[in-house]
Amino acid sequence: MAAGSGATAALAAILLLAAAPAAAQTQESDPDFDAAVANPAWSEPGPVVAIDAAHDNFHTADGRYRPFAELLRNDGYRLAANTSTLSADALAEVDVLVIANAGAREPSADAPPIFTDAEADALRDWVAAGGALLLVADHSPFGEAAQTLAARFGVEMGEGWVFEAGERPNSATTQFVFSRENGRLGDHPITRGREPAEGVGSVRTFTGQSLTVPDGATALMTLGPTAREAPGNAALQAAAAAVASGQGSWEERTAPHSTAVGGRAQGLAMRCGNGRVVILAEAAMLSAQVITLPTPDGGERIIRAGMNVPGTDNRQFALNLMRWLAGALD
Repeated sequence: MAAGSGATAALAAILLLAAAPAAAQTQESDPDFDAAVANPAWSEPGPVVAIDAAHDNFHTADGRYRPFAELLRNDGYRLAANTSTLSADALAEVDVLVIANAGAREPSADAPPIFTDAEADALRDWVAAGGALLLVADHSPFGEAAQTLAARFGVEMGEGWVFEAGERPNSATTQFVFSRENGRLGDHPITRGREPAEGVGSVRTFTGQSLTVPDGATALMTLGPTAREAPGNAALQAAAAAVASGQGSWEERTAPHSTAVGGRAQGLAMRCGNGRVVILAEAAMLSAQVITLPTPDGGERIIRAGMNVPGTDNRQFALNLMRWLAGALD
């Protein structure tokens, strides 16, 4: 989930499809998030993790991904910021590259692409030679920005806003739970961990897009049968209004504003040559954010999104996926 940044006119609701003007809400790292790691994977010096900051990234190590960065430091990684164009030289000393929500800028028809073909080719070749990539691209416009990279690994990004039927009648939600109980959490070293105590039972996402799953990849988080994807925020809100009307079936209400994406993924893992790749279709799940929304009575509503949400295993999921990428899990 991302908001502000000028990329969208509204923040997609965390619990239900609703919107609040970006100027009227705040979205920042949770200062109370506990990033301690009881049993670190690495003793110093650990693998080098570079978090991208060179491509108009909405999430960076010193910004909204600060809790994620602190968690990695406490697990023994050496953190760096990538501030260069992607190339063999820039990636030479990097073990794991994290690219999260690149392309947080105002859309412009004459703007150059966020990632060039040369960068995408360099990244593909680096992974094939043994590098590891975590690519995170949220709802529109972040999928469009990252599609050049995803395509090098056979993944098609939906580039829109995913939603599904809510628990209440005539409702829809952009918040998804993937669990062993509902059968939507994949079986993989990332979800199993190093030992049973590190197993992941459920993860939660907070708005995002969809991903195709190429042959040889494992879907870590599979979207349910009612999942649909709206091409933009306006279509998302139109679909929400149609659902709330109660007129017709789910498909009849949502089809004019979206496409069916049930069975697609919001997270996948794959080996590529000698390297490893994890692609996620939602960014807030690895953050720990506090979001303040205005209420009609002039007050404020505080909500949390990411690893700081009680009742989820997002924190362990983050540790496990980075350990798998770095080779500490097989």
